[in-house]
Amino acid sequence: MRTESEMLDLILQTAKVIQADAVALSGSRTNPNAPKDEFQDYDVVYIVDDLAALVTDLAWLEAFGKRIIEQHNILDHRRLYLMLFEDGNRIDLTLCPKEHIKEWVDSEADFTVLDDPQGLFQPYTPSSKRYWTKPASADDFAKSCNEFWWVSAYVVKGIQRQQFVYAVDHLYGICQKELLKLLAWQVAADRGVIDVGKNYKYLFEYLPAEKEEEFATLLDFSNKESLIQSLLSTQQFFHKEAQVFSLKTGFPYDKETAEKMIQYTKEKLNLRK
Repeated sequence: MRTESEMLDLILQTAKVIQADAVALSGSRTNPNAPKDEFQDYDVVYIVDDLAALVTDLAWLEAFGKRIIEQHNILDHRRLYLMLFEDGNRIDLTLCPKEHIKEWVDSEADFTVLDDPQGLFQPYTPSSKRYWTKPASADDFAKSCNEFWWVSAYVVKGIQRQQFVYAVDHLYGICQKELLKLLAWQVAADRGVIDVGKNYKYLFEYLPAEKEEEFATLLDFSNKESLIQSLLSTQQFFHKEAQVFSLKTGFPYDKETAEKMIQYTKEKLNLRK
């Protein structure tokens, strides 16, 4: 596997070949607190003058090495090339037209400039706050609770209709994300603004190990019975943490509605009271 030094040299050399006006690195490799391992991507942007010429003939990508798999995507005015190489390295490479540099900057949490002879990045200050969680307001908390309990009814509907993909999508994609948000607010209430990372990947570094273990037990969606248990446990977990958060902050929590939704879930799923 090529080293970080070798990869960065290659990235800069290729930038010269295609005459990129500036090069920057973003993602976890710019975060000194991020875990260092072989799975860290190289999130790179080339700021370019002639995007059309570069995307018409992509032969220059061969310089990075043999690829196992890749994706080519369009993001507004940018082009994104995701490449996993045979040696295990991965580059997520963005080509961004010079006139749309702010579009790329606004899409990133933080970045480090690797080469910028024209000073194109000078007007922009990196901000690592994109994935930061700040203390919640009473309104934030109320909306989150309402969203959690409202969407839990969709999960019940999906289970009873045997539409398990639909049910899991709402349970994990919305309800459990609201639970993660609530846990992040718990920490932020004590510490102030915190960096939880993309998809809450750093959240459990702030919490006792048993919280992560409890959340992990919610992630078994392998059959109907497991899905039902996940929903019930997710509801109980959220209900418990919401009450703790309410006591900590003084924000009102609609406990009556929560308990009615728990009862609704049990009744509609034909469970014993």
